[in-house]
Amino acid sequence: MSNRVIICEASEIIAIGLAEIIDGMAQFDVVARLDSPEHLSEKITATDVNLLIIDPMLIGVSNKDFLAQLGKEHPQLTIIALATSYFDHAMLASYNGVIELYETRSKIISKMTEYTQSENTKNTDDVELSKRETDVLVAVAKGMMNKEIADQMNISIHTVISHRKNITRKTGIKSVSGLTVYALLNNLIDENELIP
Repeated sequence: MSNRVIICEASEIIAIGLAEIIDGMAQFDVVARLDSPEHLSEKITATDVNLLIIDPMLIGVSNKDFLAQLGKEHPQLTIIALATSYFDHAMLASYNGVIELYETRSKIISKMTEYTQSENTKNTDDVELSKRETDVLVAVAKGMMNKEIADQMNISIHTVISHRKNITRKTGIKSVSGLTVYALLNNLIDENELIP
């Protein structure tokens, strides 16, 4: 099955170049290029897209809310950051993956295949998280860092990391935005509890 892709990038040269690379891959089909995220959600719905490649610069520091909302509206969507300049790792943690501007064609192809396969094979049915794992998941979804979670729950950072690994293994979800959507969809948190 072909992955339907939207590229959201302000630079026409970068967007066209990336589309050219992607269109050369049998399992991917670029169905739209946008220069801003303004009508992104409507376009995703209209084109039945399952992969979004977006420049984080277009959504700025509020990306957590924007990505969480997109993930909630389109749970099938894999969101990849197109890093056109330096970004803080914490900012990029909300994405399912990252493509760097200076990566080779083969590296881009490899990463896109990896990201879509890991998202397509995730299975959130019948996932059984322990009480502590659920508590950690909720804290992560609320935007808390490992140290904050450890302090709040009176456990070590290593234990928090171990719980997070178990959560990822059981749910198949690696990104913070994906875990937030999972928590929302499973009624573990309320939308009002998310950090604005």
